[in-house]
Amino acid sequence: MSKKITIDWEFVDEKLANFWEGTEIASHLGIHKETLYDHVKAKFKTDFSDYKAQKRAKGESVLRELQLKTALDGNVTMQIWLGKQYLGQADKSEIKQKDITLNFDANLKGL
Repeated sequence: MSKKITIDWEFVDEKLANFWEGTEIASHLGIHKETLYDHVKAKFKTDFSDYKAQKRAKGESVLRELQLKTALDGNVTMQIWLGKQYLGQADKSEIKQKDITLNFDANLKGL
């Protein structure tokens, strides 16, 4: 007879939104990862990877909002980073090359 497992779905959802992996959550709950995956399939009619992606998207949107708030509050580093990520801005580097002549000795003995 198998014991009944109760999963705290609020905990699972929170941890997935905070970028935890299923194996970490299962370990914290004291169950095998496959047990967690099976319960997701039974309860939500989807596989774990889709469930995880949905919950993780929430965490990503919260993080994006915090980054934008930080930039709007005057953090120049975050402003530059977001400009590169979303506005296609980039640091421009110019490399100048001088004519270089390389001479090789055709009589390389011992090689």
